[in-house]
Amino acid sequence: MTEAAPTGAAGQVPEVARTASPDRAPAPGEAPAPAGAPWPGPVRRLTVLYDAQCPLCVHLRGWLQRQRQLVPLDLVPAGSAEARRRFPELDHAATLRDITVVGDLGQVYRETAAWIVCLWALAKYRARAHWLTTPAGRPFARGTVLAAARYRSMALPPCAPGARECAAPPGGAWAPR
Repeated sequence: MTEAAPTGAAGQVPEVARTASPDRAPAPGEAPAPAGAPWPGPVRRLTVLYDAQCPLCVHLRGWLQRQRQLVPLDLVPAGSAEARRRFPELDHAATLRDITVVGDLGQVYRETAAWIVCLWALAKYRARAHWLTTPAGRPFARGTVLAAARYRSMALPPCAPGARECAAPPGGAWAPR
């Protein structure tokens, strides 16, 4: 598996070999690719590893499931037997601390890059994901991820001990639609 950083997010992925560069603005038709690595080809499916013991993470999993997906998202609890079976080479303790997304060609996205690639997979948010990869958008993306991590660590208690997965907290008026 290769560590990846999104370098683009609009349109379809070209089939030609290309080297990704985090220093250039993404061109139309580009999708996430490992930084500095040969273009691996089109991303056809993404696996999102999320913390099933975190109410915020479960809430966001539900939100992702409700969105129209241009690239299918498989949502798998981090550290689970299924995650270990699919990705034996990953550091599964790290996947419980930070959102991790794995592309069908072995690309690995963590933290901010993981959230951007999740948005890239969604019809309604692909253009926003593209903007988040630009020099103007990247600080906003990073700040949002840091704020969510702080909220997760301070405001939300973990799920009940022994529970395999927790229920999503009620969203009320603030629930993503």
